[in-house]
Amino acid sequence: MGIFSPEPSAAGDFWYAFLSILLEGAPYILLGTIISGFIHAYLPGGLLEKMLPKNRIAAIFVSAIMGAVLPVCECAIVPVVRRLVRKGMPVACGVAYMLAAPVINPVVVISTLFAFKGNDAAFMTVSRLLMAYIIAVVVGMVVLRVKPASVLKDAVKEDGHSHDHSTLPADQKLVLAMRTAMRDFLDTGLYFTVGVLITAVFNTQLDQGGLLTFAGNDFLAVPAMMGLAFILSLCSTTDAFIVAPILVLSQVSKLAFLVFGPMMDVKLVFMYMTAFKKRFVVGVALGVAALVAVLCVPWSIVIG
Repeated sequence: MGIFSPEPSAAGDFWYAFLSILLEGAPYILLGTIISGFIHAYLPGGLLEKMLPKNRIAAIFVSAIMGAVLPVCECAIVPVVRRLVRKGMPVACGVAYMLAAPVINPVVVISTLFAFKGNDAAFMTVSRLLMAYIIAVVVGMVVLRVKPASVLKDAVKEDGHSHDHSTLPADQKLVLAMRTAMRDFLDTGLYFTVGVLITAVFNTQLDQGGLLTFAGNDFLAVPAMMGLAFILSLCSTTDAFIVAPILVLSQVSKLAFLVFGPMMDVKLVFMYMTAFKKRFVVGVALGVAALVAVLCVPWSIVIG
């Protein structure tokens, strides 16, 4: 064995997986925190409330499709939503946007179309967008009935309306934006790293081959693929390329993978907890899983 061809090892596999996910996600977190910093420095407090429809239900429907015009992947979504909520976005609207944006995203649409070649491409892409939108709206409706103070962390509950920086000079606004981005990056990045660490352990130290034994039964394959998406913590811009070529899996189980993963995975759980209380995060995770499983039933009938 040559000096440039080290023997494979469990530790080497772990560090390769850890660094791969970390380096893939870090630029998106940086982008998200920079957007967060500019929102804090340049967006006047209360402006979002004026822009969204007055009707709270209509506002959720609009918020769930905002990813088409403010596209961010799941790695970048949490700092953006934290800042938007502090700037006056209703919590229910923020949650709807947070869940939908990583899927209802031009880059994700294109990657899904290219991953599923042939006749399945358009159907799988539209199905992914529609199912994600329905789930985001339903979860947003449920959150409407919850008091914001009972689900938000104390740091996010601080009133952003009293911090209007519109009168600051341009250079001070830029400095404020960069300082805010730096704080958010360190805060979110810490939780992201912990999530990636756990994901790397699952990916390299545990046998996942057993999941393929469920491939022939959608009743078992759908939750199994949701579990796999949760563990793998793939970026929504690339996950379709991973799952599309697996021929033994049904289309509906692939759809469950593509919808659940961008909304809830190991690293996202830790990142969500920088903005929301643990009990709320667990509730959203269980709710999203139940909705994906239920919606896969009519989709399986259509596909069949």
